[in-house]
Amino acid sequence: MFSEATKKAAAARFKQPATDAEGQEIEVDIREDEEQNVKLRECIELLLAAGYFRARIKGLSSFDKIIGGLTWCIQASNFDVDVDLLFQENSTIGQKIALTEKIVAVLPRMKCPHRIEPHQIQGLDFIHIYPVIQWLVKLAIATKEEMGDYIRAYSESQFNKKHTTPEDAEFESRKQSAIASIGSVKETYKAQRRYRRPQDVLYSDEETQVHTTLLEYGRRYGLSRALKSEKEEKKLPGVGGEAKEVDLRADEEKRIKALMKGLQAAEANEMFVSTSAVGSIVGLQSAEIQQMAMEYEGKRADLEAGKKPDKAAGAQVHQRTVASLQKQIGMQEKKCQEAQVKHDELHALYSAAQQKLEEVESYGRKIAEEMEKLNQLETDENKGVLQQLRALVALNQNLKKQEQQFKAYCKDEKTRLEEAIARLEAEGGEGSAEEKEHIAALKEHYLADQQRLQKIKALLARKNRETALLQRKIDEVPSRAELAQYQRRFIELYDQVSSTLTETRQFYDLYNSLEDQKTSMEKEASIITSIHEKFELGMSSEKNKESFLKQVEEILQGIKQDRERLERRCQDEKSQRDKLNTAYLDLVEKQRTYYKTVKDFQEECSKNEALLAKVKAKAG
Repeated sequence: MFSEATKKAAAARFKQPATDAEGQEIEVDIREDEEQNVKLRECIELLLAAGYFRARIKGLSSFDKIIGGLTWCIQASNFDVDVDLLFQENSTIGQKIALTEKIVAVLPRMKCPHRIEPHQIQGLDFIHIYPVIQWLVKLAIATKEEMGDYIRAYSESQFNKKHTTPEDAEFESRKQSAIASIGSVKETYKAQRRYRRPQDVLYSDEETQVHTTLLEYGRRYGLSRALKSEKEEKKLPGVGGEAKEVDLRADEEKRIKALMKGLQAAEANEMFVSTSAVGSIVGLQSAEIQQMAMEYEGKRADLEAGKKPDKAAGAQVHQRTVASLQKQIGMQEKKCQEAQVKHDELHALYSAAQQKLEEVESYGRKIAEEMEKLNQLETDENKGVLQQLRALVALNQNLKKQEQQFKAYCKDEKTRLEEAIARLEAEGGEGSAEEKEHIAALKEHYLADQQRLQKIKALLARKNRETALLQRKIDEVPSRAELAQYQRRFIELYDQVSSTLTETRQFYDLYNSLEDQKTSMEKEASIITSIHEKFELGMSSEKNKESFLKQVEEILQGIKQDRERLERRCQDEKSQRDKLNTAYLDLVEKQRTYYKTVKDFQEECSKNEALLAKVKAKAG
């Protein structure tokens, strides 16, 4: 019964009706926050997955969790932003607004595809905050993986510089002995020259030279490749094929014996190359040999340094080798591009010079043609005029040459005079007493001005500090937008507190009424129980019957008194309700009148402005 009454009270929650300008009630669409709560949980789950574990602290507010997560993601993404994103818990309203504005300003620089406004973060609009957090978490995770691989590779390289693993120590201990063993095996089983070829072999075919060289070192090649291929192509079945093979082997043996006859036994000192021969060979291409030797030693050192027993180290060495080669390729491509740019510039200069040369040559040809025409026009009558013209042209050329020489002389003279002036200024000190006094006065004046400048700078610094202090104090005073936001928040808080208080009062009233019902029902049950228990005893005799009836009458009188008291209380409550309803209707009427008056006043103001505009127009 109590639960049903509670549900009815919750369903009958008191709502202050909203009215329009005419005093009519309007329905207000209240948005449910279920979707916002779902997005809040998803944002917190994303932050936890990214590694921001402060989001699971229950003592923090939703704003601190979201702002802290956004700041942490921006810092974890390793993005260079010229903004101080210092997050502090339980910040003031001004600090929160400044921090949200900084975050909103940083997101476009990070090329975030989603746009968000500061008031959406401050108002905890999780539907618009969720895409931004999702993008920042992806960026932070990718940056963390990249930096993790880089830090791991760097730590391994630093570890390998000063420390070694047991496998590396064992490899180093066995490397020298293995190298020595391999060297001794190569030295023991190296090829030794037994015969010396004749000089006429140099002019024979390539196959004979190969056979002769192998025989020099005691190796018998067997059947030649040409004979083998011929045998495979012309292989015959049966006895004829075997006979052919025997003949081929016999011919090959004869050929080998013929070559052996031309060889001479080599002496002991011929098994090694003389120092003079080596010097002559090295002297031919010493630079190329030295370069190849250096490259060989470098590659050998890289291979020995990177040669480790485990496959992971080999993979790392391969990756480093690939990275080094890619870096070298990039450098060579860069050099190639620079060379190409230089080549293009030189080619452009060459084209310009070629074009200028062609113009000069064409101009020279024109001059030669004009000179020929002029010579053809020369007669006895105009011969003097032409000679005078030639003299004037020569004079013009001479004057141009003198002008160039004079310009060069002026430049040299200017340079010489400037050097003399600089030398005289450097020497200084030598002058009259009046000049020295003038210089001293100038120095004193300069020092005084410098001290005055320092004082002015100190004064300016103090004024700047005072200005900064005043600016901070001004920033602490909320602006109009902040005051509007405070007002909106306080109104929302007041509405929430008012609704909660109204609901609480209703629950109290419901509890009191139910408690009264319970008390009356318990009292009624106790009365009925006592009557039922005393009924048989009271009916046993006349005397007991009279006393029992008196007690029942007293109980009835008490019930009647309680009923009358409750009826009076009910009448009082009804009268109080009627009074409040009447007062409410009066207030609604006053509100309707107020809205109507304001509307009429606005209309009259509009008419007044229109009339004033007409009057000004007529007066103008």
